[in-house]
Amino acid sequence: MAAKRFSGSGVFGGMAGRLAGTAAGRVLRAAALISVALYLVPVGAHVAELAAKLALPPDQYMIVQQIYAGWALFGVFIAAALLITLVQAALAWRDGVDRGLSFAAFLCLAATQIVFWMFTYPMNVETRNWTVMPAMFDSARWQWEFSHAASAALTAAAFLCLVAGTVRRSGRW
Repeated sequence: MAAKRFSGSGVFGGMAGRLAGTAAGRVLRAAALISVALYLVPVGAHVAELAAKLALPPDQYMIVQQIYAGWALFGVFIAAALLITLVQAALAWRDGVDRGLSFAAFLCLAATQIVFWMFTYPMNVETRNWTVMPAMFDSARWQWEFSHAASAALTAAAFLCLVAGTVRRSGRW
């Protein structure tokens, strides 16, 4: 009896079964993919420039860091991606694989925020968004750069989870 309750009539179960194959379900899936892809752009850019920036002397590095003024606006994409992937996971309640892939994407995105607040943001504060040279420049630079690289890897993993769920749902796997 309990198994039946959770398989389709729970909080999300009944709604998920009806939404999954609808246009609304496809729009939600597309929105998840697009929001994660848009967040992958800035974190991917950090990875692309990583080697060149690490080779710069400190004074040039501090100048280059000014190109990130205004990049906080990319926070809109991660906020949207977190919300949409969580909703998608909840609405995929009846399909364990789809739910797992959607929830894994959400967890990867949540992990990017843990990395940001524990490793990236403290360097932004210490350097006043890289307008003040930190006392321990090399360690600050490595922490900032590699925290972005870790976020890029987690965001790419989230994107791949969503792609796998989409391909699986389309039946073309």
